Amino acid sequence: MSEATDLLALLQRPLEPTFLPKDDGKTVIDLPDEFLTDRYRPIGAELQSRFSNDAEQRIPVRQGAMPDLSFADGIDRRGAFSLFIPKHRDAAAALINLFIEQPDVPSLMSVGAYCRDRLNAVLFQYSMAVAVQHREDTKNVNIPSVVSLFPDQFVDPAVFPKLREEGAVVQQENRMVIDIPPNFTASDREDEQRMAYFREDIGVNMHHWHWHLVYPGDGPDAVVRKDRRGELFFYMHSQLIARYNSARFCAKLKKVRHLTNYREPIVEGYFPKMVRSSNNRSYPARAANISLQDIDRIDNGTIVSVSDLERWRDRIHEAIDQGFVLDKEGNRIALDEVRGIDILGDVLEASSLTPNMQLYGSLHNMGHNVISYIHDPDYRYLEDYGVMGDVTTAMRDPIFYRWHGMIDGIFRRHKDLLTPYTAQQLGNPGVTVSSVGVQLSRPNTPANVLLTFWQRSQVDLAAGLDFGPQGNVFASFTHLQHAPFAFRVEVNNESGAVRKGTLRIWLAPKADERGTVLSFREQRQYFIEMDTSTVTLNPGMNTIVRRSDQSSVTIPYERTFRAIGTKSVPTNADQLAQFRFCGCGWPQHMLIPKGAPEGVQFDLFAMVTDYEDDSVEQELDPNAPCNDAHSFCGLRDKKYPDRRAMGYPFDRRAADTVRTLDDFVSPNANMKTATIQVKFNNTVIART
Repeated sequence: MSEATDLLALLQRPLEPTFLPKDDGKTVIDLPDEFLTDRYRPIGAELQSRFSNDAEQRIPVRQGAMPDLSFADGIDRRGAFSLFIPKHRDAAAALINLFIEQPDVPSLMSVGAYCRDRLNAVLFQYSMAVAVQHREDTKNVNIPSVVSLFPDQFVDPAVFPKLREEGAVVQQENRMVIDIPPNFTASDREDEQRMAYFREDIGVNMHHWHWHLVYPGDGPDAVVRKDRRGELFFYMHSQLIARYNSARFCAKLKKVRHLTNYREPIVEGYFPKMVRSSNNRSYPARAANISLQDIDRIDNGTIVSVSDLERWRDRIHEAIDQGFVLDKEGNRIALDEVRGIDILGDVLEASSLTPNMQLYGSLHNMGHNVISYIHDPDYRYLEDYGVMGDVTTAMRDPIFYRWHGMIDGIFRRHKDLLTPYTAQQLGNPGVTVSSVGVQLSRPNTPANVLLTFWQRSQVDLAAGLDFGPQGNVFASFTHLQHAPFAFRVEVNNESGAVRKGTLRIWLAPKADERGTVLSFREQRQYFIEMDTSTVTLNPGMNTIVRRSDQSSVTIPYERTFRAIGTKSVPTNADQLAQFRFCGCGWPQHMLIPKGAPEGVQFDLFAMVTDYEDDSVEQELDPNAPCNDAHSFCGLRDKKYPDRRAMGYPFDRRAADTVRTLDDFVSPNANMKTATIQVKFNNTVIART
């Protein structure tokens, strides 16, 4: 592992030359002179001796073949890099392939060290991270938090001069924490600013980046072709929209209006107030009431028209209505109830797994591009893409949710054509859920009331401050948080024998922004998954308690915001296991909607299904780290651990006679609901 962890030194301070010290000045990478760039090769000996005298660790890089990097021609080292731009995706796929095909870790270190100073920093970081996570000999190396490497993608740039000043002037033990102001992109005159705490949350945006890191759309087939990948693309993004709409109702805002008309002006504007550290250029703003335009970008070869988007959308609609897609040879691939949603996910994204790129195009990715270049569609003003062009920043813009709402609507068009679940598919004979509720972890608190508030936390940004101070440099930020709580479910096993089941817990708003009670047809679109777990049911009554921090959707703060560098790596074996490959998952602090000071009512739903109908045949290590966010991220190197459709039982329409949630639940003894309240306390509490 020591050789493998040496790779982490390549990921630090991405824009600094590789020969500069890493790990707070304690580690130096010894490069062959031939690996130095043209600028530094003439003075290589002086540089290497000057920066390595005080190093505690030296990482030797062996002389190896210097690969042809022409696949990245035209992608400036200090320019922007986007996974939505075809040329950039192709370059990333080639680089991932180059890293994965290296025969051993020293060879990977050698090729990586050569590439690092010659390629775009984000392209290198992304490709190396994907390769490290998918190689057998490196997959247990932790990938550092992207916010610590590229803080410019997440943080108000006004804090960077303060951080550098503090780090340059003050010794490490006396440095102050620099505060990142919350909600800095607009005033309260803009209604959408009520959702800034969600859209601009660092953990939310890091989740989106890390999910696309685990599920890249292009690259070696073995890396892209993961179990039910297309379906997970649908489900994860669908849950983002459901969570966002639930939060909007709490803020007295109406549900997201899907971007179904590509010709009408987009009424919402967004001014990101962010600067790319690579070239010190700001992310362009998107003014209100601008219409989408045809894109002809000579800088990176992105050419797409609005009519392309419309044509691809219409062809996908036609395929859904006909019940099949056509592959490149004209063969029909059925969109059935088992594989249909998975195939549609590959088509809509579109990943390299799409069966017919020529016919169905790349609706999701190119839509991101058309929106992200709305301010400069033909490169007239030499401007780069806006925040919608980058997976680390896209969720900041209100238009992300309108665009993905439209994408989700296409998926639901397919789902709504499926036959409603039968009583047999929903039931679990012999199992009765008697009650479900929530309870705060503090004593003497009322049942079925949850509490949210603001919390101030800290993140170490030193590893991303290129040419900045050594040592830790902390910034504090304010985010939503909830008081710890537990789900409590009473289940009666009437079969007389021990049985296994799957406990599924969901939450949905009872009413919209006006307080109008939602029908079941409307409400099922807003159910958010809270937890899914395997339970053992003894004969008779069973009490199941699941803490909020055990959710199958989330990862804890310590993993969302884990730092980089030698000091941050745990030494305890169990803690170290949790530190690795653990960045994928919804942030725990955003598990429940914000609520409101007066309280917002939600329907809590619990269901126990038969494990025999849910289980997937595969060997699982019960002690494997980071399986706790499998609902959004799956299991590493394994099949998705639930045979049911993602979103079950709310992914399909119900019979016309089902008008309310009670109508849906009452025929099924293995289901139960309760009404809970989420109360928001407008106070800020520092993380201890």
